[in-house]
Amino acid sequence: MPRARDELKAELEAKSAKLIDELLAWNDQAEAPTLAEIEEQVLKLRKQFGEELAQAVVQTQPTAEPLTVVCPECGRPMHRKRKRQRKSVESRVGRIPLQRAYYYCDHCRKGFFPPGPAVAGGGTGME
Repeated sequence: MPRARDELKAELEAKSAKLIDELLAWNDQAEAPTLAEIEEQVLKLRKQFGEELAQAVVQTQPTAEPLTVVCPECGRPMHRKRKRQRKSVESRVGRIPLQRAYYYCDHCRKGFFPPGPAVAGGGTGME
């Protein structure tokens, strides 16, 4: 069951407050930092928070299973070999862990994770 919006908002606000405290603590300890050093610190924290924001939103998305997955090699139906497989993908905002089903074709002896274009009728969810 997805987390409530208010609960997610409170969690993200706490994470942002932690990062702000981290930046201010760094600033208190830095002796006359250069603009480049300040930018480096801010970019590091921005990347971290961006990953956390994206992960939080991705985890709220429904994980509907496709009705039929066909093998792109032979066109035969594939079966789900494992219920869920955790995979980390590199997104435009950084690494995000995802959970996807893993499908296998007994005829071709090939597996697909995630099914991507092998989903019959095309996919509309995150690929």
